[in-house]
Amino acid sequence: MKIVLVTPEIPYNTGAIGRTCVALNLELILIKPYGFSLDEKAVRRAGTDYWKHVNLTEYESWESFLAERNPPRESTYFFEEHGAQTIYAPEYQHDAFLVFGCESKGLPPKILEGQDDRVFKLPMLSPLVRSLNLANVATAVVYTAMRPQLDG
Repeated sequence: MKIVLVTPEIPYNTGAIGRTCVALNLELILIKPYGFSLDEKAVRRAGTDYWKHVNLTEYESWESFLAERNPPRESTYFFEEHGAQTIYAPEYQHDAFLVFGCESKGLPPKILEGQDDRVFKLPMLSPLVRSLNLANVATAVVYTAMRPQLDG
């Protein structure tokens, strides 16, 4: 399983997600451009001393990621606050690509075009909250997706 961050903006979120990837032996895929430098102390601080262990792959663009990795449609899951289904709906493929957009805008419409059945949300019960922190959502999603593997 892999976590894919498309144009992440906040170094603390990327660092925290990297730490989760280390904990679960997952690849972290970052799609440029970033809103920060990977050399920033904030990324390393959020990932603590685990950042050096992150299995990190970077791509210049979404198009270069698609060209090089060619993720199967049935293994690609997109997460947006307005997804039609919750994160509990799918049976996640073992080789899943869990794709998240940037903190301020989410995923670009061009990426989501034609993917309506592949877009999922983390439920929020209160109308007082517009969105959740990206690192928290990514962690909730990956633990849900990996539950069959982690229960054993």
